[in-house]
Amino acid sequence: MITFVFPGQGSQRVGMGKALAAKYPICRETFEQADAALGESMSRLCFEGPADELTLTENTQPAIVTVSIAVFRLLKSFGIAPAFVAGHSLGEYSANVAAGTISFADALRTVRRRGRYMQEAVPVGEGAMAAVIGLEVATVLRACAEAAEGEVVSPANLNAPGQVTIAGSRAAVARVGERLKALGARRVIPLAVSAPFHCALMQPAACRLEADLRKLIVSDPTVPVVANVDATLKRDASAAIEALVSQVTAPVRWEEVVRRLLASGARTFIEVGPGRVLSGLIKKIDRTVRVANVEDPDGFVEVERLVTA
Repeated sequence: MITFVFPGQGSQRVGMGKALAAKYPICRETFEQADAALGESMSRLCFEGPADELTLTENTQPAIVTVSIAVFRLLKSFGIAPAFVAGHSLGEYSANVAAGTISFADALRTVRRRGRYMQEAVPVGEGAMAAVIGLEVATVLRACAEAAEGEVVSPANLNAPGQVTIAGSRAAVARVGERLKALGARRVIPLAVSAPFHCALMQPAACRLEADLRKLIVSDPTVPVVANVDATLKRDASAAIEALVSQVTAPVRWEEVVRRLLASGARTFIEVGPGRVLSGLIKKIDRTVRVANVEDPDGFVEVERLVTA
């Protein structure tokens, strides 16, 4: 069975989607719809940048969703459809658009506000994130408890075996990073992010976003959406929306998401949108699965090979 997985923030690059829009009318129409929904040229930002504008959180989020849905619609037009969908953090919005839970236009407007809310939840410079390589989640949790000293710090992304990201106040993340090195982490890498995502410091953003999400017109997903917050299959609209509300302050349980998909019969994964981050993580979780990514016309060569094998 085929699963579509959708990337999150960090996968953006200037030029993404440009070749797709130039070659395929359905992709060009998707970018035009994004421009209309947002009242500005998202297509120009994706195709031409500048990079510093594209990397602003409130721009990055709708830009990645736009490219992801352009690719999704193209795959669908070729008769390639998923049995399941999932997305990493922001990518869960793309997954819900693909499943028909929320409309493309509503998703774009919502993630633009989501990006703004997240940025405004913590003053710039007060939060931080770091990638931890070489330790399991239990060890990371223990280090957070031992070195928090009353401040917020916790696992934010449980991506793959031995690959965890932490988030919280800047000082607490630094202390935990030193503790993790002492506990045997191969590397602790500070991340260049604008806010500490998926931790308790995001609660102000979660409250604001919840109000927006509950106003949306929604439908039950046409295929199950595996949620970040608990790695369970969401088959109705209310459950899918609850998962989006909860994920703002909760860790992204990506390894559990992939394992749930594997247990449900998924053996072919297609990363739908910019970058190859999820493809790499999935291979770390299970090297036997078939994985491809589609972010430009060349990506269809490998996808066609996978689905016809």
